[in-house]
Amino acid sequence: MKNININNTLLAKSSAPYGAPEFAKFKKEDYLPAFEAAIAEAKSNIVEIVDNIEAPSFSNTIEALEYANLKLNGIEGIFFNLLEADSDEDMHTLAEQISPLLTEYNMYVILNKKLFCRIKEVYKNRGNLTREQNKLLEDTYKSFVRNGAELSEEDKQILSKINEELALKELEFGNNALNATNEFKLHITDKSNLEGLPSFAIEEAALTASQLNETGWIFTLEFPSYSAFMKYSSKRELRREMYMLYSSRAIGGNYDNTHVIYDIVRLRIELAHILGYETYSDYAIEDRMAGTKANVLDFLDRLMKPSLPCSLKEINELYVFARNNGFDDNELMPWDFSYWAEKYRQLKYSIDEESLKPYFRLEACIDAVFDLAYRLYGIKFRLRTDIPVYHNDVRVYEVLDQDGSFLALFYADFFPRNSKRGGAWMTEFRGQYVFKGHDYRPFVNIVTNFTKPSSEGISLLTLDEFTTLLHEFGHALHGMLSKGHYPSLSGTSVARDFVELPSQMMENWAFEPEFLNTFALHYKTGKPIPDNMLKKIQESRNYLSGYYQVRQLRFAIIDMSLHTLKTIPELINIEEFENKALGKYDMLPQVKGTAICPSFGHIFSGGYSAGYYSYKWAEVLEADAFSLFKEKGIFNKQVAESFRKNILERGSSEDEAVLYRNFRGHNPEPEYLLKKLGIIV
Repeated sequence: MKNININNTLLAKSSAPYGAPEFAKFKKEDYLPAFEAAIAEAKSNIVEIVDNIEAPSFSNTIEALEYANLKLNGIEGIFFNLLEADSDEDMHTLAEQISPLLTEYNMYVILNKKLFCRIKEVYKNRGNLTREQNKLLEDTYKSFVRNGAELSEEDKQILSKINEELALKELEFGNNALNATNEFKLHITDKSNLEGLPSFAIEEAALTASQLNETGWIFTLEFPSYSAFMKYSSKRELRREMYMLYSSRAIGGNYDNTHVIYDIVRLRIELAHILGYETYSDYAIEDRMAGTKANVLDFLDRLMKPSLPCSLKEINELYVFARNNGFDDNELMPWDFSYWAEKYRQLKYSIDEESLKPYFRLEACIDAVFDLAYRLYGIKFRLRTDIPVYHNDVRVYEVLDQDGSFLALFYADFFPRNSKRGGAWMTEFRGQYVFKGHDYRPFVNIVTNFTKPSSEGISLLTLDEFTTLLHEFGHALHGMLSKGHYPSLSGTSVARDFVELPSQMMENWAFEPEFLNTFALHYKTGKPIPDNMLKKIQESRNYLSGYYQVRQLRFAIIDMSLHTLKTIPELINIEEFENKALGKYDMLPQVKGTAICPSFGHIFSGGYSAGYYSYKWAEVLEADAFSLFKEKGIFNKQVAESFRKNILERGSSEDEAVLYRNFRGHNPEPEYLLKKLGIIV
């Protein structure tokens, strides 16, 4: 393989421990030339493969292709992760320049006729290969076919243009959603308008105002701020204002995404058609566990049928409670739901987020999650202050296996800021792989938007935020414990509807008293959570489970509705389209001027197109999987070792359905989840 010879810090060998990225040395002007040089090297490697006079073999063709763009992967791992977590307008401009280069390179590879001929030859005469090698060969061959390798030269050129335009539109969507979220704020100067809000929300709003050189209190559309306001503010008109701001993000105005959605859906339809598929969902789902769109639609229907009646019953019960406690409207509106749901939860379970937060100090939660990983898998985390980070908020830990060997670097970026998109996610600066006999261990990063530290420097999490921490840490374990050989099959590089299994599995421990008792101490008194409160946490876990199930299913249904379109004229007005697709699943009144899709980054810029159902698919898997821990013990090392060996270490080295059966011994069914949520008995 060729070596890049360029004076560029992004391409130079790092002198940091474990070869970690040296973020402080990276300059924005380094990125574009680094990408250009890495692409040039990768293309040169492809030429070497194609021009090889030896007969095509797994080693000189499939493996050589797998490793052809290692340096390019490394630069992408840095740039695109920072684009999401610590970005600005210059980075977005760079992304718009870099994206077409990457699309052109991918098309150069995937539509390379001579290269595909070699791959096809190896595919037909595969010989004696390991399971992992067979999986790489199968995936490589199918990837080329699915991406147009057998198209005519004219259609290959059309496909290249579609992919290039699509990549740019997805970038535009993400930029608009981020900017629209940052653009709107609720500025309160009259203290009486803070009625009902807990001290943590008021203090955070005051801190935000101070940081913006404003007086009073500022609530933003970042989720910790927005969520707290909607749950606790007794000022209905202000809740309505916040709801409308949040739910109309990127609809019209400076950051309008409605036309971007139209273009993305149109381009995906065109892509599917040119590749021989009726709809984009047929194309996207083909290589996932579900297999076909019919299976996905049937799966969603099997969950929706019992869940919708359960949800409507819950909504009615909540409405009756609200009416009995002073609510005088004829129906609950969307801006009423969180407020009355929290009131009812406090009454029904004598528990609220404010009373729980003192027991979930961030530092204690981090230690607890690390201790859980140690008890299950024997791995240890050590804070390192000598390893570079990309922002002062970020912490980095050295991860060691039970025998003391190095496993990974674990980065954690917890708090919201304007340079970071909303939500929570796990990613990698470098994934795990083996090359020339050396096991390159991963550099894993989790990014969240937790409640900011108080003026005293203390960050207290809600139970939901702690659950999110466990979720993203589950993804991180999937990356850190990987023991694959090939980058495209290692860690979280698995089928989209399998990737959420490790993350959703970890969420279960947030509700287990046996775990909570190990760390959840009041940050001032040092006293543990009272037993009656622990009991209420468990009892309240399925509170409004029907509502939240239907809410997630609605997201999956609108995703599938968009991506089962055969022609674009069916999508004229996104608000009308959503109302038509979701009307029969409404739980609360539709509100004119609002829509889900304009800020639905998962399906328009986050890789979950025709795949949002994956969250529920994986929930079914984890409901079944965690039942084994419940049966054997939530810290059972034998069960944990089996989960590690059969799931966490294996990546996509074998068909995911086989990996799951190797762990559990049978296939899961939707009923596992419905029973866990208490929707059916």
